[in-house]
Amino acid sequence: MTQPSRTGGQILVDALKIHGVDTAFGVPGESYLDVLDALHDSDIRFIINRQEGGAAFMADAYGKMTGKPGICFVTRGPGATNASIGVHTAFQDSTPMILFIGQVGNDFVDREAFQEIDYRRMYGQMAKWVAQIDRADRVPEYIARAFQIATSGRPGPVVLALPEDMLTAMATVADTRAYQPVQASPAASQIAQVRGMLAGAKKPLVLLGGGGWNAQACADLQAFAEANHLPVACAFRFQDLLDNAHPNYIGDVGIGINPKLAARVREADVILAIGPRLGEMTTGGYALIAAPVPAQRLIHVHADAEELGSVYQAELMINSGMPQMTAMLAAMAPLDSGAWQASVAEARADLAAWQKQPPIFQDGAAPLDLWQVVQQIDQIAPHDTIITNGAGNYATWAHRFHSYGGMRTQLAPTSGAMGYSVPAGVAAKIIAPRRTVITFAGDGEYMMNGQELATAVQYRAGVVIIVFNNGMFGTIRMHQELHYPGRVSGTQLHNPDFAALAVAYGGHGEVVDTTAAFGPALERALAWANGKNLPAVIELRYDGNLITPGATLETIRKNAQAAKAAK
Repeated sequence: MTQPSRTGGQILVDALKIHGVDTAFGVPGESYLDVLDALHDSDIRFIINRQEGGAAFMADAYGKMTGKPGICFVTRGPGATNASIGVHTAFQDSTPMILFIGQVGNDFVDREAFQEIDYRRMYGQMAKWVAQIDRADRVPEYIARAFQIATSGRPGPVVLALPEDMLTAMATVADTRAYQPVQASPAASQIAQVRGMLAGAKKPLVLLGGGGWNAQACADLQAFAEANHLPVACAFRFQDLLDNAHPNYIGDVGIGINPKLAARVREADVILAIGPRLGEMTTGGYALIAAPVPAQRLIHVHADAEELGSVYQAELMINSGMPQMTAMLAAMAPLDSGAWQASVAEARADLAAWQKQPPIFQDGAAPLDLWQVVQQIDQIAPHDTIITNGAGNYATWAHRFHSYGGMRTQLAPTSGAMGYSVPAGVAAKIIAPRRTVITFAGDGEYMMNGQELATAVQYRAGVVIIVFNNGMFGTIRMHQELHYPGRVSGTQLHNPDFAALAVAYGGHGEVVDTTAAFGPALERALAWANGKNLPAVIELRYDGNLITPGATLETIRKNAQAAKAAK
């Protein structure tokens, strides 16, 4: 139906409403004032961020949690470059997202005008589609296509540039229908092949990961695993695709993998990989599963046909969305699982042993036991608590020892982006205010987007943020000691008082430096966050020598020095 004459900005906001948008994130800019004006009279909630990187990370978190594209608005030039980290994260994480960038007017284009960038070139390999809308009467077409691309096949980010004069131009144009995501489905013959390959296996393993999952797909996968007594592992930072308390869950395949689980992956005769790209982190540098031709019989299921066969020549490649694949697996007649059924309990026992208190804390000498920190979280917080984290060694304490409660209880970047934890935690609490949200943040990682605590206060998002303060960029320091032992350079940090900083923002803050103090501090933080709908920060101050559950910096340094001396 043709609408009255509208500005390009109004047409855009009307299109967002047609496609079901309820929330957008961003930092305002003069380049898209007409959009801001159209948002004023809409029922779309516009979350004002403090930096575009935080806004883009929040949009990514929204896409992960809802399955709908996270919407982000930024201004041209500096705003777009700041937001690029979120676009890269969304691309590697297969998260649906649409980034709108205010752009110079068409009358100034290609003159290197103020803050002008050609976004097609800038974002060319970082997004599924990059375009510029030069005419107001084509806004509905471009917006519909953006939603279609962001959600169909392998989900991912789309970038649209909005010239300033286009947004203020008037046009009479009809709106489109709402988008309809398109996913491939497996053929019945392919499901029969899956069944045949599993039936002939003695050591099968299911590996989950990637984007495009929903609650029903996870439920169908669980039913399939239960019916066939299959061991299920989750790829790097996709641990919430199966409740970790489920008897068929055997651990995560990523950085710092349980050596016994790594052995199971290597020794598996059939691997059914549903969803993951099988990237570097999940495959241990393409060693657990050799590329291009694996030793294991590999069944690779992925939403993007171009991903299949791009690195791994699987024996069976299936182009399918996750709901489509898991529905057919759940309906499949159960297999005779006698050959491998006992291995599931064995793998669960291996996981339980792997999650016990690590030796570095068993003598009780460390004032603050980080393993106990995670145990307290699991005892005090609800099982469906959403845990967010960015990149860094500190995240290992959550990945290895926390029990994720299933879809959607984990928000973390597979891209290894620092600065993700706080924006993701704030976004999660805004999106799901009744859920408990706990953020794990490293001290260096927190400082990259910690200013979004102001966003949490403004929108009354009661997230609990745990800052792991060891006074260093820990992951880099660890590698430094491994390769250049004793030569510390560029990794030391002088930090603020994180607890006092939280109070200055309007939240709650505490410092914890002993194990006994953490549980009561967590209870106070949760009471504050849930009672006042405001953020709380717990700063953990601990010995930076305790770098990972399996090694200290001192041990890494001494071993590296001994290895160098032996050469």
